[in-house]
This record gives sequence, C-alpha cells and structure tokens, in this order.
Amino acid sequence: MPKIMTLELNREAHFPNLNRGEYQVTSPETARYNCIAWAAGDNASWWAPTAEDYWPAAAPREVSLTSFRAVFESLGYSECSGAEPEVGFEKVAIFVKDGTPTHAARQLANGNWTSKLGDWQDIEHRFLDAVSGTAMYGEVAVLFRRPCNSD
Repeated sequence: MPKIMTLELNREAHFPNLNRGEYQVTSPETARYNCIAWAAGDNASWWAPTAEDYWPAAAPREVSLTSFRAVFESLGYSECSGAEPEVGFEKVAIFVKDGTPTHAARQLANGNWTSKLGDWQDIEHRFLDAVSGTAMYGEVAVLFRRPCNSD
C-alpha cells in the first residue's frame, strides 16, 4: 500500500489529538520541505541543522531549542505567551519531545494552524494541540509572533 494511503488511514492513530472534521489536508505529500521550512514560509527547501540541509546562518547548527529559537528570531519573530490569534501578527509554535525540537506549526490568518507532517502532507488544523501529545512531536515549548507582512 502506498505511504499516502497508509497516512490517510492512520492519520488519527499517529496524531491522537487530531479529530476528524477539525483538520483538512492542504497539499500532496512531498519530501521537498519539512515543518520547520513550512513554518518559516519556505516550501522549496528542507531546513535542518545538518551540513547538507538549509539552515539560517544566524542559528547554530545543532538540534537544540536555542538553535530553533535563533532560526525564528532571525526571521523577525519574538517570543510571546499565547496561541490565540492577534490582529496584525503571525505566530509560530515550536514543539519539543524530551527537550529536543521536533516540529513547528504556523498560525494562519483565520486563526487555524498549519503543519507539515514530516515528508507527508501539510494540514490545516483548528487547534494547536491537534499535533501535540504524541509520540512523534511532544508538546509546545515556545510560541513566537511577528508583525504580518504588509505587502
């Protein structure tokens, strides 16, 4: 069975907080980019602190919350305390499991969140915690916000 069919049949098993009717698939599966890139607004590169992947020069090439913070700070984000939508701002959440960054999600203008699920699809989910509490991603460790682009 192709991977996309496996994910289609088991999405809620992989993400137990993801309830039917509260998310939608918004892209076909691809390994061209990952969740960090997607949260940063890049759907053309895989972002990781490895020598072969893209990683902003302002961030240390290490898998640490400090490094992931530096990535989003280099993009103009600053830490904030709430996941609720704020007029004039866009938000990003970084997830950790056992202290290691595992995932990033971006808030959309409608208040929903968007996540790239590994090399699977992108999804739009109503609640930030829809992809948390799982064996894969852990919990939200930090939230960031920046003023929306006015172009």
